[in-house]
Amino acid sequence: MSIDHVLMFRLTLYWNIKTVLFLLCPVWIIYEQVMIAALDCSRDDLAWTCLQELKRQFPGSQRVKRLAGMRLEALEKYEDASKQYDSILQDDPTNTAARKRKISILKAQGKSVEAIRELNEYLEQFVGDQEAWHELSELYINEHDYGKAAFCLEELMMTNPHNHLYCEQYAEVKYTQGGLENLELSRKYFAQALKLNNRNMRALFGLYMSASHIAASPKVNATVKKANVKYAAWATNQINRAYQVRYASSKRNEMDSTFQGDD
Repeated sequence: MSIDHVLMFRLTLYWNIKTVLFLLCPVWIIYEQVMIAALDCSRDDLAWTCLQELKRQFPGSQRVKRLAGMRLEALEKYEDASKQYDSILQDDPTNTAARKRKISILKAQGKSVEAIRELNEYLEQFVGDQEAWHELSELYINEHDYGKAAFCLEELMMTNPHNHLYCEQYAEVKYTQGGLENLELSRKYFAQALKLNNRNMRALFGLYMSASHIAASPKVNATVKKANVKYAAWATNQINRAYQVRYASSKRNEMDSTFQGDD
């Protein structure tokens, strides 16, 4: 939700918007979404207004308590926010949202090692949480532990094999690890990402880079070298074609706007 939506909501908040929105959708979901958007935009005044409305409507709600904790996070009152989440977990130890917020606090404080430990403990109980696996992979990448990052991405690809972004990110990790075996895996997964989404330019560049490095390796035979030169040439051709199409489209738009201006 953009800042324009946040400002629009603030203006209408004082016009008793509840009456109108109840006819269209649950108004309290709107309050929650606007509060989160306000926190993202550093609009604590609006976030506080929404939070107070939610507290009045749902006193004692764990969900509202979590929102209050998120506001404390936005104000960088991490200790108070952590206590808020501890209170939620004391009442409901299975509250995954509160546990994730505690991990986000560790990440915000730059405590990556502690965040990794907490995420691993969390995933022992909630192994199917794709968001947590992806977050853990990002933390491992930041720590340059690419082997463990690759493992996390492998878990994601097993649960969602049709997600081209997981294939692309896995390929990038293997490329970063280096070595002929990893480069070959990298090229294969960049190709798979392109098979799933042929408009993935990042995967296209990755295919070119990995194939070029394999072709330049003194460890490969002539057949492998020839094949990878072919892959790199194909990727180059596709990249050039994509930029030509984009350039032609931008020129068309520029001409259209010029003619409209003349009118």
